[in-house]
Order: sequence, then structure tokens, then C-alpha cells
Amino acid sequence: MPAMPSRLRILGGILAGILILGVTGCMFDIVSVPQAPTQFTPVAGKGESFVLREAHYVSIGTFFQTILEAGTKWVMIGRIPEGAVYRSDDQVLTVEASNIHEAALVVDGGEVVGFYLLVEKTFCPAQQKTPLK
Repeated sequence: MPAMPSRLRILGGILAGILILGVTGCMFDIVSVPQAPTQFTPVAGKGESFVLREAHYVSIGTFFQTILEAGTKWVMIGRIPEGAVYRSDDQVLTVEASNIHEAALVVDGGEVVGFYLLVEKTFCPAQQKTPLK
């Protein structure tokens, strides 16, 4: 009979571990990407383009910054009310919080104002506008 309490302790330890993993797993999605519904209108034909001369770092207010790499070419694919939407074949653009979202760059008046989240079809504002060079 003495073996029974040690088996119960092992089982109790396993159950406690599962509970802890379950709780922390749920807590992983604490920081989310700010998003707002928007209306995307695709550009007809070939859109205007530009090449970044230097890298830019854009924050959406999470712990992760999005890097726009130097030398990347950006082509306009459409518009949303917040600005012109650009994509690049040179860089896969993402915004990140607890999850990672594929994004396109939103530019208005020569400044990055945020990101268009391609799957969610929403606008994610930048924490502050970033002038492009």
C-alpha cells in the first residue's frame, strides 16, 4: 500500500502542470494588435511605387516594432480611407503582438500612418506617423 500515495503525488503533479500550462496558454494572447474596420479599394492597373533609401522602424504600441528594410521597393495596391496601401516583393511585412499578422504599408502625405492587415481586412494605426525617406 505505500506505493499508492507516491502515485497520487505523481498524478497530482502532472495535473498541476497541465493546469499551469493551460492557464499560461490562455494568457499568451494578452497583447493584441489595435484594429479598426476599413474599406479597401484596389488600384486599377499598375500602381505608383517608391524605394526606401534607409530602414524605418514603426511601432503600433506593442512591444514589437515593424522594420521597413532599406532598399525595398513598394508598389501601391489600393487605397483605404486612411491612405494609400503598398506591398513589397522584397519584404514580407508583418505586425506583431501576441500574434503575427501579415500587413501592407499605409502611407498618407509621405508618412507611414499604419498598416492594412491583409487577412483581417482592417486598419492598424501606427503609434506615431513616420516620414519616409
